Amino acid sequence: MYSSYYGSYPSSSYDVAAASSAILGALIVYSIIVFAIAIVQIIAMWKIFTKAGEKGWKAIIPIYNLVILFKISGLSPWLIFAFLATIIPIIGWIVPIALNAVLSYKLAKSFGKDGGWAVGLYFLAPIFYMILGFGSSEYVGPAGETAAFDATTTNNETENN
Repeated sequence: MYSSYYGSYPSSSYDVAAASSAILGALIVYSIIVFAIAIVQIIAMWKIFTKAGEKGWKAIIPIYNLVILFKISGLSPWLIFAFLATIIPIIGWIVPIALNAVLSYKLAKSFGKDGGWAVGLYFLAPIFYMILGFGSSEYVGPAGETAAFDATTTNNETENN
């Protein structure tokens, strides 16, 4: 094996093939994990959409599912264009992070959950989406507005009677 001040180099094509195989194997395992998480996310979004009165198949279409998620959360679907800001240096890194935080908060409120759920939706989205979709959570309206409206209406009706 050739060795010098700068380090050693593989001496045979066998060493290069072994290293390439190891890297390829790691990439395949990583791809399988990412694919599994994506499938879980789609299934969870399907259930969330169904609970919110939307068609479940809308969760399959990549950009359209975000538009519907914005709509369910009470955000403007036009905010999808904010993700185009990623081509702008620095701002493009901040906008999607901030928008995802707002979306997580509004989605939690839409299902009657608090800020702790928003943190869970932000950092562990597939897990918390599954809990929202398959759990006992009920959709209360965009950002919880329907529940607040129902409570106000009920209070006004009891005061008038």
